[in-house]
Amino acid sequence: MKVLVLNCGSSSLKYQLIDMSDETLLAKGLVERIGIHGSRIKHVKVGMDPVVKETDIPNHDVAVKLVIDALLDLHHGVLKDLSELSAAGHRVVHGGERFTSSVLVDQEVLKGIEEVIPLAPLHNPANLMGIKAVMNALPGLPNVAVFDTAFHQTMPPHAYMYGIPYEHYQVDRVRRYGFHGTSHFYVAHRVAQVMNRPVEQLKIVTCHLGNGSSITAVDGGKSVDTSLGYGTTEGILMGTRSGNLDPSVMIYLMEKYGDAKTVSDVVHKKSGVCGISGISSDMRDVEEAMEKGNERAKLAFDMLCYGIRKYIGAYAAAMGGLDAIVFTAGIGENSDLVREEVCKHLEFLGVKFDPSKNKVRGKEAELSAPDSRVKVFVIPTNEELVIARDTKELVLRG
Repeated sequence: MKVLVLNCGSSSLKYQLIDMSDETLLAKGLVERIGIHGSRIKHVKVGMDPVVKETDIPNHDVAVKLVIDALLDLHHGVLKDLSELSAAGHRVVHGGERFTSSVLVDQEVLKGIEEVIPLAPLHNPANLMGIKAVMNALPGLPNVAVFDTAFHQTMPPHAYMYGIPYEHYQVDRVRRYGFHGTSHFYVAHRVAQVMNRPVEQLKIVTCHLGNGSSITAVDGGKSVDTSLGYGTTEGILMGTRSGNLDPSVMIYLMEKYGDAKTVSDVVHKKSGVCGISGISSDMRDVEEAMEKGNERAKLAFDMLCYGIRKYIGAYAAAMGGLDAIVFTAGIGENSDLVREEVCKHLEFLGVKFDPSKNKVRGKEAELSAPDSRVKVFVIPTNEELVIARDTKELVLRG
């Protein structure tokens, strides 16, 4: 069974083709600058060099057609014909409260995704375009929608509600939703496998640290709290996003700038690691500057690590214990400096961090000492595999 996994943005389309008989990646690629001058597709058949084709790509329908052509190509393709393709799985950022798990796509599902566009106006329209483009190009092929928010739908009301008048939840569904759910789900279940213990018996804090970041408390395999909330700015310092703010700061910014769009740009695009350091949103650049003595770079680094540490401590308290901490995503998988700075202050929780194990990048590894009561791991995330697994299960179930 071969599953095509797609992650569609407004001007991009990332894809992977996975053979689910043994979960082998066959090909992957990126279509970028859709509807923009200089558009192209970069396709990689596993074991071969990338193939890049620059061509006019006015919309997602053309992008999907290019993906299909690449997968069928005689030289760098991996399909003999389209009958080998069993289904397509799509990342959808927001499912609201309606979608608590992955679903086979039909007209009602499309309508439901459209209804929650106000909750993710930058993402859900693009996700919808990708689904519809596949439906147009490959009529009859089963499509599955996998939602970033679904894993967090197990949070109790006392964790997801905000302390504003209840009618804003009743009427406008203002609440904590959380994101990066497929990543948190994958690494929590993977670390249970690595520890050779049932996930139902574990209390885990998963740290998805990248340009966008979130930290999740996973108790018994279920999300019980997460740092991202109604939108994607809450929680720890991120690449260009502010993280937690006193609402009074937002009121001040509104009074200063006078319009919501400018304030949104400030907290989404000009803040975070970039805004504090004045250097870059890329943690590699910030760490390099910090090591050369740049004080603002060091401040951004310290704020990030301090925020991560606070959430780990808070979630250990919320769950009444802690068995494992997992680092994943771009910073989590690659920054040994961040991991060490976070963990060396967690001895009181039972963490015995082993710096000699920490010189790893993008590889699965345990970072804690053998006698550490709380285990620490790097687990590279694999959101595409989660999407492919859900797609396979739903299609076989019918």
